[in-house]
Amino acid sequence: MSIKDTIRTYLESERERQTEFLAELVRTPSDNPAGDCAAHAEKAARLLEGLGFTVERHVVPEALVRQHGMISATNLIVRKRFGDGPVIALNAHGDVVPPGEGWTRDPYGAEIVDGWMVGRGVAVSKSDFATYAFALKALEKLGGELKGTIELHLTYDEEAGGEIGPGWLLSEGLTKPDLALAAGFSYAVVNAHNGCLHLEVEVNGRSAHAAKPWTGVDALEAATNILGALYTWRTSLAQRVSEVPGIGAPQLTIGLIHGGINTNVVPDRVTFRLDRRMVPEEKGEAVEAELRRVIEGAAQATPAARVEVRRILLAEPLTPLPGSEKLSEALTREASRVMGVDVATNGVPLYTDARHYAAKGIPIVLYGAGPRSIEEANAHRADERLYLPDLYKATEVVAAALADLLA
Repeated sequence: MSIKDTIRTYLESERERQTEFLAELVRTPSDNPAGDCAAHAEKAARLLEGLGFTVERHVVPEALVRQHGMISATNLIVRKRFGDGPVIALNAHGDVVPPGEGWTRDPYGAEIVDGWMVGRGVAVSKSDFATYAFALKALEKLGGELKGTIELHLTYDEEAGGEIGPGWLLSEGLTKPDLALAAGFSYAVVNAHNGCLHLEVEVNGRSAHAAKPWTGVDALEAATNILGALYTWRTSLAQRVSEVPGIGAPQLTIGLIHGGINTNVVPDRVTFRLDRRMVPEEKGEAVEAELRRVIEGAAQATPAARVEVRRILLAEPLTPLPGSEKLSEALTREASRVMGVDVATNGVPLYTDARHYAAKGIPIVLYGAGPRSIEEANAHRADERLYLPDLYKATEVVAAALADLLA
């Protein structure tokens, strides 16, 4: 048989085992927050060892974990060397957002309904633990026909920024891949995505009795002026559409707000956090400077209030690096063949752990198991789901593309 026939035949024989592998991961909670993910990592390690892999467990120091708002994290690396050649890393994350409300199925049940597996993290991105692991198993069947090394990087803090996942593995020198592939969906190869800036704005006033509010400084009034200015300024972002297909325009969301003491007290402090999505053409420092100018300008309306702005997160956008076209070409070719539709390269308005590899100069693209959009997958929503035939096809695509790259 040809290499691709060998891959397909093997993966067809493993579908039941691959499905159960994924189901076991979904049944094991790994919500972040709270970010107590070591138990899930151990479960994944044992499942991988059950497939015959040697698994490295890299425990992130507790103090560093706590610094990033989590409780526990263990990152996993599997290395398979076929011979001299490039090292290609495959990264997926096992931490997931909490289920939230509105589910019609058990979020940890991994129930299969009309060919879809339902459960938190089944699409983002526990599915690609299964995609990448079984693609690597298929490559083992090819043996000496390949030259190079495949590494699985299974990490646990993507929902908290990736600093103690891929960022930590790379900064600690635990891996030095030549190319990388990160979790994605089956109907597009992603080579660019948005960045993200999180700022916290703290407005300090002075409390007073509600019977004499003029004796205090109303922090909520000052915060309202700033929020109004931000919402008005937000409309201008619609004119800044990215030239990268699939990205769209920048976005601004104020997603969290706290403040006040009691109903009958002038609020002395209000804090809110904003999320500014940056298109690939933008740079984080310039975006932050612009936002600070808007905030500072609005704060002048209530000079008695003191306003502080703190950066919480800065994730730069992902843009293609030289060499990423090798991955894109192999994946789009094999995906178009296996999926039976034209699969192209584009961008997405999300931000992912892929940026950590790019920051180290490692060419990276995103591809994995999933439908055409995060909406179809119910990603980060109730009844998150994955169409199992897409899992099987994506696994074949990844294995065939890697076989081409290591031929």
